Amino acid sequence: MASIYTTEITSESIPSDNPIHQRLLRAYVLAAEIVTGHLLEVGCGEGRGIDWLLPKVTQYTAIDKIEPVIKTLQKRYPSAKFYSGNIPPLSVFDDNSFDSIVSFQVIEHIQNDSLFLQEIHRVLKPGGMALLTTPNRPMSLSRNPWHIREYTGQELSALAKKFFAEVIMKGIAGNEKVMEYHDRNKKSVDRLMRWDLLDLQHKLPAALLRLPYEFMNRLNRNKLKDASDELVMSIRQEDYPLTEVADTALDLFLIVRK
Repeated sequence: MASIYTTEITSESIPSDNPIHQRLLRAYVLAAEIVTGHLLEVGCGEGRGIDWLLPKVTQYTAIDKIEPVIKTLQKRYPSAKFYSGNIPPLSVFDDNSFDSIVSFQVIEHIQNDSLFLQEIHRVLKPGGMALLTTPNRPMSLSRNPWHIREYTGQELSALAKKFFAEVIMKGIAGNEKVMEYHDRNKKSVDRLMRWDLLDLQHKLPAALLRLPYEFMNRLNRNKLKDASDELVMSIRQEDYPLTEVADTALDLFLIVRK
């Protein structure tokens, strides 16, 4: 498979990425208990959750912009359907096409987030359900230059209510083990941010920050692993419980119905 991994797109094969990989995997495990029928994944990336979702639905379809990865996934999962293209819109799909939609850690990358949700609404069948995750902004440790924006639960709920009849906001939290890692990570990031005396992380264009962000983020993750290898490698997706209290969750878990 094409190499697409950065600290933004984590890999299960990179040990220091394990806590974040498990956190992202959790959404798929939760979704596998809910999705039905013809499922669309918007922004499937390298296919982190396909093995969880495919057995639970009658048809799996996915779209992502990275064409070489899409071609590889099509060979790996011949019973599924894969499309490459920038999103939104979702113009390759007809109105009222899907029973379920999942889109995990995508909306924060989308410039026109209103069109993104409008398109998800359009391609859902009446009564269909969509599940979305995105970082909970109050829990972010620094500016992420790969993100157009981040949301609070109230902000994302308000946006979703413009398009969907039913909006439920939950969250993906962390147990004691996860929060120990999160607290160590926060302390480490805070120490690094002390050198940003001019607050450049919030003043410079995102494009100029991506290379130093990637370097420092990888350095930090490796440092955390070296200092506490047992903790980093022991975290599993089960350590990220679904919570009704989105305000203090690590990720927002949005459930909408057409």
